[in-house]
Amino acid sequence: MSFLRAASRRRAPARQQAGPVEVLGVVRNLTSATRLLDVLPLLRAEDGITVSFTVNPGSTFDGGLAEYLTRQRGTVLPWREATRRRFDLVVACAVNRSMRRLSRPLVVLPHGAGYNRLTHRSTGDATSSAGLSPRELLHRERVVPDVIGLSHEEQLTRLAVSCPAALPHARVVGDPCFDRMRANLDWRDHFREPFGATGGRRLVVINSTWGPHSLIRRHPDLPLRLTHALPVDEYVVALVLHPNVWSDDTPFGVDRRFRAARDAGLRLVSPERGWQAALIAADLVVGDTGSVSFYGAGLGRSTLLAASGEEELDPRSPMHAFGAAAPRLDPEGDLLAQLRDAERAEGAKELLPVTERALGLTDRSAPALQRLFYELLGARVVPPADDPRPARYPDPTPDGGPGPTAFDVVGRLVGDDVVEVARHPLDPARVGARGFLAVLAEEGTRSPAAQTAEVAARRQPHGELPPERWLRERFAAQPWLSVAVAALGPGRHLFRLRDGTLAEARAVGGWAAPDPVLDPLLLGAALQVALEAGRPPARWVEGLTLRTGDAETRLAFRGL
Repeated sequence: MSFLRAASRRRAPARQQAGPVEVLGVVRNLTSATRLLDVLPLLRAEDGITVSFTVNPGSTFDGGLAEYLTRQRGTVLPWREATRRRFDLVVACAVNRSMRRLSRPLVVLPHGAGYNRLTHRSTGDATSSAGLSPRELLHRERVVPDVIGLSHEEQLTRLAVSCPAALPHARVVGDPCFDRMRANLDWRDHFREPFGATGGRRLVVINSTWGPHSLIRRHPDLPLRLTHALPVDEYVVALVLHPNVWSDDTPFGVDRRFRAARDAGLRLVSPERGWQAALIAADLVVGDTGSVSFYGAGLGRSTLLAASGEEELDPRSPMHAFGAAAPRLDPEGDLLAQLRDAERAEGAKELLPVTERALGLTDRSAPALQRLFYELLGARVVPPADDPRPARYPDPTPDGGPGPTAFDVVGRLVGDDVVEVARHPLDPARVGARGFLAVLAEEGTRSPAAQTAEVAARRQPHGELPPERWLRERFAAQPWLSVAVAALGPGRHLFRLRDGTLAEARAVGGWAAPDPVLDPLLLGAALQVALEAGRPPARWVEGLTLRTGDAETRLAFRGL
């Protein structure tokens, strides 16, 4: 292609000599840095290619970038040094005309799901998508990048309107981030475990982009309210925030801001790693018109928008169409009912034609990019014979906090022996309880919740006090207690009732089923529901079935 020949002519003669092939990765913010780390492994070390990094100054969100790259064990060059050295290839996942100071060839790629946002500060106009504007791509009427990577051919049309001089430099290369997520789909079960999405629990990923139209700016308390609204035995909630939010608030500020939600069970995903694994693991996505929600819909996840920023999106872009087409979550409505309706509706299938307009060359992005890079490097390297295989993501490490220690419980007896239970983290702001209160040992005995709780449980089988003594002392310390449970193992517990009944309960494993796990507080809640429904312990001898959502556990008793 003509632009490849032009790029080769612009490469410094000194780099044509024998020696290591040197590539420079350029970052402007954390988003572009993480995207760059998706694509630079396509340049193989075994081909004699070395990679260095530099931070292109000027972004509001560049704090801590050099330290982040150093943690990735990368060599980080000061910007001034990077502009004075010669490289065989320069790659950036964001564009700024100051990059003209770097050696050639220069490849720029998007750092989100295509080019969508109208950012006057970057583009200098009100109609060009960020990354496709003359202000970013041109300097003195010359195109700064040698290659402008597009995720879909749809962007060619918009580039032709916004910056026609740059059109000969455009190349459709797909979306390597989306393809890497697709390649990791077989790891879904593995990624679900760190989030606690096991035993029938559904993972809800709530995410927010940045800016005035983002979810977190429009509805800052939604993560907390969603965590309180969903039964803990049926759902887990993880929060993904755009790196710019972390940069604005600082990690300390983010921790303070969401501490109450984390105490209620919210999992907070690091901006540096984990959001891709969270989407792979997710069952539902709640978000806004940011790339994470868009990718979630592209992966077929049930997706609801709680905020939409069409005002700051290019009206010709797929992201704008996504904002108009995606079903809405009413933050003031019944959150649990809306999520259940979304799962039943399977609306994600209707969004696939929209997301496909931005996610081109599906499953072929990595080979396309690798071919491009090696073509630009020329005869000094031999292109790999086989297509690259996207790397597996590291295991996610969401920060879950201590989790709730007090619960608001509702339930009912269905038929003769099925006990349905729903436990919600106790919401101090709620006026009136849903049902009865149940507390863990960590709640103590003096809090208002502990003093009015009807169920208490200890999760540690090998606690300081023997199980029977702990049960006895707990009844003495909590006047409203009706049921107390002490764990004996993962699926076997000792319980005591107010009338003095002392017995064991265990979860019964089914044929070809994994070894059962039974939460001791959930057991206590089920027994309290049975008592309130008028089913006394004498009628538990034949067993009970504990149901939480779609999951069922058969309970057997000894000592009744």
